[in-house]
Amino acid sequence: MDDCIFCAIVQGKIPSAKVFESDKLYAFLDLNPANKGHTLLIPKEHCTNILDVDPIIGKEFLDAVQRIAPAIMHVTSAQGFNVFQNNGKVAGQEIFHLHWHIIPRFENDGVPLWKQGAYDSQEEMNRLAAAIKVQIS
Repeated sequence: MDDCIFCAIVQGKIPSAKVFESDKLYAFLDLNPANKGHTLLIPKEHCTNILDVDPIIGKEFLDAVQRIAPAIMHVTSAQGFNVFQNNGKVAGQEIFHLHWHIIPRFENDGVPLWKQGAYDSQEEMNRLAAAIKVQIS
């Protein structure tokens, strides 16, 4: 895609601090990291979000995270890490090329995850679960 910054990075038109590359994936340090070592993992082929990626990328993604995350933790002395991915503007997606964040975590680093909520009742949870199951099947 011509106007996609991540496609331009994969094509070498924009420099990046590459940490990993395979036939299908590319990983590089985020320019605005939540913590130093924050890495973005992207498919080389353009897709907007997780709903339009070739499902075969799932195994490649998992293999890559299992290689990249321990390396980040070792180099940064992190005690843990988050892997997350946003789909759509309201979910926080700013670049509309599928990407996963691998963020090293440290005790008391102040990086928030999300505000936790609650259901009003078990019945409310059951109704929602039933409606989702109907849509899945």
